[in-house]
Amino acid sequence: MLVVIDTNVLLVSISKKSKYHWLYQLIISNKIQIAFTNDTLSEYEEQIGFHWHHDVATDVVRLLNELSTAYSTIIYYNLNFITADTDDNKFVDCAFAANADYIITNDSHFNILKTIDFPEIPTLSLEEFKTLLIETKIL
Repeated sequence: MLVVIDTNVLLVSISKKSKYHWLYQLIISNKIQIAFTNDTLSEYEEQIGFHWHHDVATDVVRLLNELSTAYSTIIYYNLNFITADTDDNKFVDCAFAANADYIITNDSHFNILKTIDFPEIPTLSLEEFKTLLIETKIL
């Protein structure tokens, strides 16, 4: 299963004290595949550095670049589906280019994708993703 992780979800999964730390553990243990672009990595680094520390951000980005189940993706099309926060489109474009199964996000701006027939870009909240992983015995 290949997913794109929105920054808000990655951010809350880093801390060992977080109830969402299971996601970060799945990522670093190569249990799920993730796609990213230079733009999404830059956003990860910026936001993690802001909310945590620059060293943590550097470590996370380095880790993602080294994982065998993390795939750097090149964007060829800008779909521009999200108008409420156009910065979110980098995750949509990544999911489209990587042919990802899902975007994992708790951001309501991505709900617009449910109204678009083509291309279909499914989204799951973190809780919905957890349920899917339990059902498929990944978690």
